[in-house]
Amino acid sequence: MDDDHQYEQGSALAPFKHGIFRSVWFASLASNFGSLIQSVGAAWLMTSIATSSDMVALVQASISLPIMLFSLASGALADSYDRRRVMLTAQCFMFAVSAALTLFAYLGLITPWLLLAFTFLIGCGTALNNPSWQASVGDMVPRTVMPAAVALNSMGFNMTRSVGPAIGGIIVAAAGAAAAFAVNTLSYFAIIFVLFRWRPEYPANPLPRETLGQAMGAGLRYVAMSPNIGKVLLRSFAFGFTAVVIQALLPLVARDLVAGGPLTYGIMLGAFGVGAVGGALISGRIRSSMSSESIVRSAFLGFALCSWIAAFSSNAWLTSAGLLIGGACWVLALSHFNITVQMSTPRWVVGRALSIYQMATFGGMALGSWVWGLVAESNGPATALIAAGVVMLVGAAIGFLLPLPEHTALNLDPLNRFREPHLALDVRPRSGPIVISIEFIIREEDVPAFLDAMTERRRVRRRDGARNWVLARDLENPEIWVETYHTPTWLEYIRHNQRATHADAVIGDKLRALHSGAQPPRVHRLIERPTSLAAALGSHKGHIELH
Repeated sequence: MDDDHQYEQGSALAPFKHGIFRSVWFASLASNFGSLIQSVGAAWLMTSIATSSDMVALVQASISLPIMLFSLASGALADSYDRRRVMLTAQCFMFAVSAALTLFAYLGLITPWLLLAFTFLIGCGTALNNPSWQASVGDMVPRTVMPAAVALNSMGFNMTRSVGPAIGGIIVAAAGAAAAFAVNTLSYFAIIFVLFRWRPEYPANPLPRETLGQAMGAGLRYVAMSPNIGKVLLRSFAFGFTAVVIQALLPLVARDLVAGGPLTYGIMLGAFGVGAVGGALISGRIRSSMSSESIVRSAFLGFALCSWIAAFSSNAWLTSAGLLIGGACWVLALSHFNITVQMSTPRWVVGRALSIYQMATFGGMALGSWVWGLVAESNGPATALIAAGVVMLVGAAIGFLLPLPEHTALNLDPLNRFREPHLALDVRPRSGPIVISIEFIIREEDVPAFLDAMTERRRVRRRDGARNWVLARDLENPEIWVETYHTPTWLEYIRHNQRATHADAVIGDKLRALHSGAQPPRVHRLIERPTSLAAALGSHKGHIELH
């Protein structure tokens, strides 16, 4: 292995060798800096204009809820369209909303519900941006350094978290919330400029684009048929539900439990950010020395400790020390979830997989913000923090039943082995339904291994879009086994085969090795057709289309 490749794999800073990643990373620092200042302004403004604790917690929920509601559609857009343009659209939308929020705050027109409406709209922009942003990491750097790039993105965000909230507190204390909103509005210019100049090269796709509904369905199907991703979704939901208690209730902790003001609140958020930067810096070393499950379980336990310190402490510096632990656990858990999803998903569906992961995480955060806000309203913030810490122990215990998978070096690049066959009939892209049958000859002693391989084959077929998958055995010649599945159209059959990856090919190679016939397994490609002229004329236009 040459020195450059060793650097790529071993250095936490390797992604900075790639110019576009470096430019986007630094532009994102400015944008994240402004977003955090805006968050401080919104949270503290709500404590000034609202009379209940649950309204304060709803500020965080209003940002998280759109990500839960709209991320899947955004993920489908990320996989179907130019991701750069999607991000540009999202950034320009958030710029316009932030400018309007600044104006309304400056004119003194903000009410609690209007503030929630503005933060909800900013959350909508975030929901549109995030899947494309996270999926674009693979467009900026090679797969070998993707874990380091994800960790650097987390570190960059949390670097701004370490100082942004404190500066936000100073700005709010000195000039009011409107000034914080104005700083956020200006922070969008750098990332918009960099994205405008970036010209990524996406692989050409000769197939027509899926509709939004089809793309969303394909993403849901892929994740549903991927058990390892399902475990990540469960744990990320549990982590978001419990850990959000700190972000949701920290304004009340600063005001009520340690008797501080906006500057104290900003310093506490800064302590959380410093801990997160530390967690990002040591994440690579931790991943090399601990299992995935151990990392996540430790993050749950560490965050429980952070929550309890915040609940029982009346000293701002002791609470900040606990927040250092919480920040490190926050970035370790969330970056680990993100890396697991990215490394387990091929490029054709990565935006949708990441969006569903975000839906789980932010759905947990939105629900948690509401629940812990209600608990704080009725029993006080300390009780809510103690209760959340107890639930975090349950989140850690889930790992004993459903441990997270270890990272594996799967080759998820497109296989590109499929070649569209020459057909004797004039079949159009929308012709269908298509029936595929593959005939295997399997010796009796190889049947158990064949069935094991077919179990995995069934999952992969259905995950990539096949329907009505069945495996049948010939009653007269038991050595003959026939795999059958359907696709709605010929176009979907081609799309199904183009989704195959090198990792999927291992299953096909195993089945071909078990096949004992003199010739390769025989493939039949058939099209369903009605038996009567009336049925043919009544068929949905474009469904049969066989000439």
